[in-house]
Order: sequence, then C-alpha cells, then structure tokens
Amino acid sequence: MTKLAIIGGGSWGTALAIVLAPRFESVTLWVHEADLAARMMGSRENDVFLPGFRLSDNVRVVTGNFENAFAGADIVLGVMPSHHARGIYTAMLPHLTPSMILVSATKGLEQGSLLRMSEVIEHVVKARFEPRIAVLSGPTFAREVAAGNPTAVVVASSSPEVARCVQEAFSGPTFRLYTNADPIGVEVGAALKNVIAIGAGICEGLGLGHNPTAALITRGLAEITRLAIAMGGRAKTLAGLAGLGDLVLTCSGELSRNRQVGKELGSGRPLGEILGSMRMVAEGVETCGSAVALGQKLGVDLPIIQQMHAVMSEGKPPREAVRDLMDRSLKGE
Repeated sequence: MTKLAIIGGGSWGTALAIVLAPRFESVTLWVHEADLAARMMGSRENDVFLPGFRLSDNVRVVTGNFENAFAGADIVLGVMPSHHARGIYTAMLPHLTPSMILVSATKGLEQGSLLRMSEVIEHVVKARFEPRIAVLSGPTFAREVAAGNPTAVVVASSSPEVARCVQEAFSGPTFRLYTNADPIGVEVGAALKNVIAIGAGICEGLGLGHNPTAALITRGLAEITRLAIAMGGRAKTLAGLAGLGDLVLTCSGELSRNRQVGKELGSGRPLGEILGSMRMVAEGVETCGSAVALGQKLGVDLPIIQQMHAVMSEGKPPREAVRDLMDRSLKGE
C-alpha cells in the first residue's frame, strides 16, 4: 500500500492527510472548493477548515474532476459530508478499480434512503464491480489528530483481510487502529452520537449542570445500541471506541461542532442562524430525521433522538424537550 487518495478537504480530510502522509509514498487530497485548493497548493495549509497545520511535501492537492485523483491509488478514503456522498461516489465511479480498497470516514446516514455510508458506496459501485469496503470511526477531533496527539480508532469491514490491510497501512506512532467485523455497529454509532451530542450541548446552553449530561450520554448510548442491534449490529461494538468512546468525546469536548449547535440552541438562538454562521457541517442536524425514521421503521424507541428532532425540525423549546424526557413513564434500566 503505497498510494492513498483522500476525497474531501474539510478539517477531517485534511487531518487524515497530515497524519497518514508518513505512511504512504504519495497522498492525493481532493478538495471540492477550487479557490481553497489553489491556496493549499501554494501555502500547504488549509486556511479555512484546519489553519495552522502544514501538509507534507508528499501530499498532492487536486480539485475539479476525478480523472487524476486516483492514479495508482491502493486505498481511496472518503471524507465528504454524508449528504454529498452518493453524488461524489457516482462521479468517482469511472475512475475506481476492483483492486482499490474504499474506506468511508463519513459519519452520517443518507436522507431518504436511510442507508449507511458503506451501503451507499456498495449501491453505487456494484454497478461496475464488487467493492472492497471498510469504515473508519472513533473518538477524534481533527485538530488533535493533525497535532499528533495519540488517537485510537476502529476500522471495520465484513472482510477481515480488508480490515487488516487498512489497519497495517494507516497505523503509526500517533494513530492506532483496531479492527472490527461489525461495520453496521460502527456506522450507527458514528452517525447517532452526533445527535446525542446536540442534546448534551442543549443541557449546557440551558445551564443545567453536569448531571443531565452524564445521564444523556448513558441513555443515549442505550438508544444507539438498540437501533444498531435492530439493524444487525452488535452490542459489543457500541461499548467500544466507535460507540461509547466517540459519544463521550463528542458530547463533552469543546471542539465538538454538534455540541456547539446544541449549546446555541439551549441559549435560545434559532437553528437556521446557528447553521448559517458555521463553515463546517454539523452532521447531527442532517442525521436526526433519518434516525427518527429508522426507529419508526424498525420499531425502536428513541426518546432522546425524537426530542432532538422536535427541537430542530418542529421548533419545540429545548427546555420543554428536557421536561418531556423527564416526565416519561417510569421503567427499569
């Protein structure tokens, strides 16, 4: 594995290009915004999404069509927002080959279809060939990864060989990968933790203290686990890095965009205004409706996620949502 192509030049894609550059002979970083790509080629820095961190000399920044993005790539790493995934993979399709490993580091669900990102890839790519797919997730803030802070993540695939290949290719002194055979659980945990993190931010914005946040994380994990199991995932996965680990980080870390959205909602700021002031995507906003629809489809009770949907999509006051959660019928843990 000598050549890596990363699709998506946001903070996470750029951080992955930085931490993985020493592991590959060459890394191609595809950036959607042509003006940003041009500046990155000259300055070797992503001044919009990850300022203050320099790209290694073996990272090649490209933009536009995908014709020269994949030349000789062994691994293609997708780091685009979930709502752009299908369109981007469709545009990529003519340039992909069966020998490539396709790794998804996107955290979210596709609106409408309710598909996980690896399912989106499979639906698009299997028109030409049977893809080799893995998913990457875990407790990560892009800035800390780019800074070289010790980080542990999970790579999951239905193929043990594919998971091991990615593990060996990506693991380094500051970036440790564990393999997992449950991509369903990993992707569900990755997507839904963002919704719970919005709730954690609401608790802070309302000034409710630490108690409700701890309860929210714990009960949020129970909801995520129930849904993952109903979809065919494993409870054990949600007790690991891609479940509990990522949930704790996103609900409590100051760098969490989803938590920040919740904090602003709790303080009374309208969602549209919050999102309009953000350069980066808060995936929990996009994912919440899909999570509610999945719960209804599979008959899974998701009270926290349902209340977050009511706040963000129906204008329900955050304090009222908290009260309704506390007033639910009593039951055992």
